[in-house]
Amino acid sequence: MPISTYDDAMRRARELAERGPRTGENPQVGCVLVDDAGTIVAEGWHRGAGTAHAEVDALSKVESARGLTAVVTLEPCNHTGRTGPCAQALIEAGVSRVVYSLDDPGQKSSGGADTLRAAGIEVIAGVLSGEGYHLVERWLTANRLGRPWVTAKWGSSLDGRTAATDGTSQWITSAESRTYIHLLRSQHDTIAIGTGTAIADNPSLTARTADGNLFPNQPLAVVIGDTPLPAGSGLWSHPRGVLQESGPLVEILERLYNIGIRSLFLEGGPRLMNSFIREGLVDEYVVCLAPILLGGDKTATSDLGIGTLTDARRLNVSSTEVMGGTIVITAREAH
Repeated sequence: MPISTYDDAMRRARELAERGPRTGENPQVGCVLVDDAGTIVAEGWHRGAGTAHAEVDALSKVESARGLTAVVTLEPCNHTGRTGPCAQALIEAGVSRVVYSLDDPGQKSSGGADTLRAAGIEVIAGVLSGEGYHLVERWLTANRLGRPWVTAKWGSSLDGRTAATDGTSQWITSAESRTYIHLLRSQHDTIAIGTGTAIADNPSLTARTADGNLFPNQPLAVVIGDTPLPAGSGLWSHPRGVLQESGPLVEILERLYNIGIRSLFLEGGPRLMNSFIREGLVDEYVVCLAPILLGGDKTATSDLGIGTLTDARRLNVSSTEVMGGTIVITAREAH
């Protein structure tokens, strides 16, 4: 069959992948098994670390996969972790063809396509790769860089102030935009602030729905800085726990990566935000701009080490949306 025959199957596999968790050390992956007529006969997706991978989930739903085509959003893995290698599972199941969208970049997990070909299975790579990239962008970036994907967030007035001159800041942005930010928190493995912000504001750092309930997934709270977190801090009762880290940011991020953290939601304060930006450690910015003017010196960032316009950090805006009067801009660093 022509490659285009698998486009619809790949789109369905991508829909299945989106059912899986966005957090954790494993990517979102979907798989469908297709017969020679192009009919989907089984579906599967990955539900999180320690559970069956998408290919194995799909294979479990048919009595025999011999002669079928497996359409997968990511190259089947080639290593044994908490579960066995998917490439070997497909070989043992007797599939005749594997179609996938994106290559696995992992040093240990990649190579599934070569293993499949060596077993005599036809492999077609790169099908709709552009459409499915968003599913694994954070995971791919984290694995390539050896550190978590970092999303930096702040809310400010139109003139870039995060608080009034007297320090009041609740609430600059709209309730709708704040609800959205809590959703984003729930979609990251960890949420980070500096010790100054932790002590001054005593935040909860939880991810809550519009009615105040906790999302099922809560990010690990991370406080970065040398000052110990006070015994009375509310963060000690965080539902996911709190971790204190100090030292060079690159080393902190490496330690977080090594314990399975693949995404970090950075909420400040300004000194910590500056440090992340200056060191080139931010992958994505989410900036909420409220239609007010405040003046003063309470800015989201200060000296970023940029002396002239030609040295400006130029970002790619990926989305702009108005939420309750607040403009929410998402922009990306170019990698």
